[in-house]
Amino acid sequence: MPEHVIPASEQEVVLAGVFAVVGCDGTGKSTLTMDLLDHLRSTGPAERRYLGLVSGETGDKIKELPFIGVRLEDNLHRKANRALDMEKPLPGVGTALIMYLLSIWRSLLLRRVISLSRRGVKVIADRYPQVEIPGFHYDGPGLTEARTDNWLVRILAAKEQKMYEWMARHKPALVIRLNIEAEEAHARKPDHDIAELRDKIAIMPRLTFNGAQVCEIDTAMPYPQVLAAAQAAIEQIQ
Repeated sequence: MPEHVIPASEQEVVLAGVFAVVGCDGTGKSTLTMDLLDHLRSTGPAERRYLGLVSGETGDKIKELPFIGVRLEDNLHRKANRALDMEKPLPGVGTALIMYLLSIWRSLLLRRVISLSRRGVKVIADRYPQVEIPGFHYDGPGLTEARTDNWLVRILAAKEQKMYEWMARHKPALVIRLNIEAEEAHARKPDHDIAELRDKIAIMPRLTFNGAQVCEIDTAMPYPQVLAAAQAAIEQIQ
């Protein structure tokens, strides 16, 4: 799986007061980010922002659309899965355009986070974009130029790559990475494919988020200990 390295001269944009929580499905990101938001709001203005795309909260919102929501989310999820398969070519122009628009949407979400940071508002981000490993499941680019012969898809892939390079240059003050065993993640999320969970768990340690400071937390601990560890890591940054 190809990896991308950003030039060292472009690695020093740190978003003050932005704390990203990342990890495989089943690690408890949603619960932890909500509790961390309450903790931060006890000392000043703070917001929570979800930076994922097809799966997770965005997928849930798509499912809520009347009549077409469930089918649309399932279609997007299947097409995103196909795009992640490095043995297959990228999808056609229509699907590629949808994936490109989703990446534009993610960049707009990050711009709002940047704006909050500049205004002195602390932000808890559930997931965070990265450019090191492609694939929406890893919050990386959905398109890769080398896997298509279609000139328009190649243009979209190249433009998306630059978009993610820009996003990756704006790294959070701290990344809280939640670690879990695949079997435990599947027990918590039985509707998820265990092979997909294993894949995400294998990829997660390889992500550096452009050299951001990372705090590793083992979610096998009781949740109060997980929360306390995350709060302590944030306090060290502030």
